[in-house]
Amino acid sequence: MNKFLLFTCTILVLVSCGNSSRKEGSVKLSGAGATFPAPFYNIVFKEYAKASGNEVTYGGIGSGGGIRSLKDKTVDFGATDVFLSDQELQEMGSDVIHIPTAMGAVVLSYNLKNIKDLKLTAEVISAIYRGDIKYWNDPRIKTLNPESKLPEQLITPVYRSDGSGTTAVFSEYMSKVDNAWNKEIGEGKSLKFPTGIAAKGNPGVAGIIAETDGAIGYIGSEYALALNIPSALIQNSSGNFVKADSKNVSASANVDIPADTRVIITNSTNPEAYPISTFTWIIAYREQNYNNRTEANANALIKLFDYIISDQGQNIAAKTYYAPLSSAAKDRAKAIIGSVTFEGKNSVK
Repeated sequence: MNKFLLFTCTILVLVSCGNSSRKEGSVKLSGAGATFPAPFYNIVFKEYAKASGNEVTYGGIGSGGGIRSLKDKTVDFGATDVFLSDQELQEMGSDVIHIPTAMGAVVLSYNLKNIKDLKLTAEVISAIYRGDIKYWNDPRIKTLNPESKLPEQLITPVYRSDGSGTTAVFSEYMSKVDNAWNKEIGEGKSLKFPTGIAAKGNPGVAGIIAETDGAIGYIGSEYALALNIPSALIQNSSGNFVKADSKNVSASANVDIPADTRVIITNSTNPEAYPISTFTWIIAYREQNYNNRTEANANALIKLFDYIISDQGQNIAAKTYYAPLSSAAKDRAKAIIGSVTFEGKNSVK
């Protein structure tokens, strides 16, 4: 828990440093959504503010909350770890764009003393969350980890209580590869788990794992890396047990990226790929003339998007434990940003 508090304080210090004064004529932007990319966003938004004079505030309320906030038009942009479905796009009332900002992974972090490089399969993860495997020394876990002295300790699964893109990515993967999970738990941003403890946001789940002996939970890889919480090696589609790192997450993105960037990259066929990898997106309305917004608002938002996918922005992503966008993903993002309009015309950047 001390590590979690230190990480949180470090992020707050980083985002509070620098030039805090707003320049005259500057624009204030607001966003809300996924907690998964929040450590990256907190810093990149602050750096953009220093470079542009435009202030950006962001609330990590979960992907579901970010989508609702954009739909209600109470924010300039939302953030989500799972792209909107065709039906959700229709319900937004106007054309919504998806801008990929970085890549990350959902990891299974755990709290077991003296146990490193724990190996898990989707079948075992499913059995833990369905309550079928209750103790760490269960034969199915021991078979995967013959060299580890697993304790006879009760397993405490931890899951998200809020509408979460992290849950959606994790459950999409699990439903795809494990029939029992698909039938009993399913996939979505909010799910009913038969056992375990609920926590709000990636920080909440990470905090419970860090302070609970025997706990296991799914969180964004950046939280596990920054807090130095152990995370399991997950068996991928090639049968390899892979740890989530920048190289293995990036390997999952070796797919054709559609023009709208709405693509699922879990369970990649690449033998080096970490299987629960994902893009994370910022979403916004393509036409920016709504709710008495000005062209200055639109231009500031476009400049923010440009900054995030720039080399400087992507370097911040790497420093905060995310995998930067591939060249192909950046090209798609640039084309989408260039399609943003104000009164039907592309805004001047």
